[in-house]
Amino acid sequence: MYDQSNLSENIANTLEDISLDQSSVDPEEMLHLLGSSNVEQRILAARAFCEIEDNRAIPYLLEMLGHTCTLERVSAIYALGHNSNTQTVTALIATLTNDWSGYVRKGAVWALGNSNDRRSLQPLLKALRQDIPAVRLWAASGIAQIAKLSYEDVIASLPTLIEGLRRDPMAVVRSNCVWTLGQLCRELPFNVVYATAVDALIEALVEDEDLGVKEDAKAAILRLGDARGLQMIEELEFEGII
Repeated sequence: MYDQSNLSENIANTLEDISLDQSSVDPEEMLHLLGSSNVEQRILAARAFCEIEDNRAIPYLLEMLGHTCTLERVSAIYALGHNSNTQTVTALIATLTNDWSGYVRKGAVWALGNSNDRRSLQPLLKALRQDIPAVRLWAASGIAQIAKLSYEDVIASLPTLIEGLRRDPMAVVRSNCVWTLGQLCRELPFNVVYATAVDALIEALVEDEDLGVKEDAKAAILRLGDARGLQMIEELEFEGII
């Protein structure tokens, strides 16, 4: 799987031109700056709320999603990922659907994955099917965080994840599909749905052309401890295929 711990680094890189000493941040001052007429001050304040949780910031951050500056919208998106409610999820879905910037949409899928709101699932599945590689990458892993909230959502997610694993041209996206399938299998009883997901992991282990995807599929099967998958790993290792 493409390591999600890289996300903090990605955010920092996106906002690196704006300096902020988190140890000296005053939430009240940052709230005031969110309403500033100066775009750099608003971005600075939004970045602070990537670390600070305060519902009072949400109306300002939602308003920033409609501003023309891409960096401002990116800053607001990541801040909303840490300051979420029912209203923010609606706005994040609209942003994922309508914003022209891939940077903003990537932030939106990350924030929706953190939202703990089942409404996020279908937009994430659509993003995995249709969006640019960077967005598909984070959509694939975000699905694991949302789909596990409901057995029905796990089942609804599997066809898109399996399709992504089989057909996505980007190996890193396929790896994240593998990781998510492995996570969701833990939420399933041992039934035909579970068997279908394991079949997809075994298929990736055998047939995917990318060594990293193969390794991720193997790791997912080992974590599950699935008897059929373990037997396949043993046979492939004996034959020298993996």
